[in-house]
Amino acid sequence: MQATRVRLHFGPAFEWAVAAVFLLSTLGVASLIVRELSTAPPGARPAPSAAPAAALPPAVPARAVSVPSLLLADGRQIRVGDTLAHVDRLTEWRSAPGRETVDRGALGERLTRAYEYQGTSFLVVFEPFERAGAPRVAAIYLP
Repeated sequence: MQATRVRLHFGPAFEWAVAAVFLLSTLGVASLIVRELSTAPPGARPAPSAAPAAALPPAVPARAVSVPSLLLADGRQIRVGDTLAHVDRLTEWRSAPGRETVDRGALGERLTRAYEYQGTSFLVVFEPFERAGAPRVAAIYLP
């Protein structure tokens, strides 16, 4: 009596599986490309940090330019995110009386101070970044 060997032949099934994986991968990449092409180009999208004009503090002129940091003539720098105490230590000059305003921001009191330093005038807006947080530089404006 002769036993027959059972031989399994997986070659064509494996080839079909590899082809299906490549097809699904190609479709996935094509969908990512279509999604990127269908969105607006980066220049047309508003910047995430751009504040709407209605959110400007009342003391800031409408034509003021917002900057992320301000390099002073003596090398010191004020940046968005610095604390009020740090800016007070950094700036040995004080805000002129009557040149600061306080209003209500989204997370607490918002303080706007006008500074003049070596012929340069600028406005610094301080507000907390979290509830009950310390006031930090939220914006720096050059009028």
